[in-house]
Amino acid sequence: MELQECNLNIRYDLPKEIWDKVPLVYEKMEGWIGFGKDGKGENGIPYWFSYNDNEKSIFASVEPSGLHFVARMELNEWLKWKSDVKKVVTQILKFKVGEIEEGDVGHDIEWIK
Repeated sequence: MELQECNLNIRYDLPKEIWDKVPLVYEKMEGWIGFGKDGKGENGIPYWFSYNDNEKSIFASVEPSGLHFVARMELNEWLKWKSDVKKVVTQILKFKVGEIEEGDVGHDIEWIK
């Protein structure tokens, strides 16, 4: 297993109405196990597959640059999961979600009509 990362253009300064929908995305993704609590993971952090970062796992955090995912998994599986999350979050949030660094999207939000 390898360490994988991506940063989506879901910025910390987007309106609350947008951020209120993000947990709906989390729940739809393969491997969802919940938010950290009661000694499992870090409180309030979303996790997939495992709370243990030495096992196959994904967690996310909100950073100034966007929604950041860190995973420990094989590359081919990660690429599929990452592609799926971009599709699901774009559908739910109604704007094109991707990685600025990869050229998926620009810095401005591209709303879907």
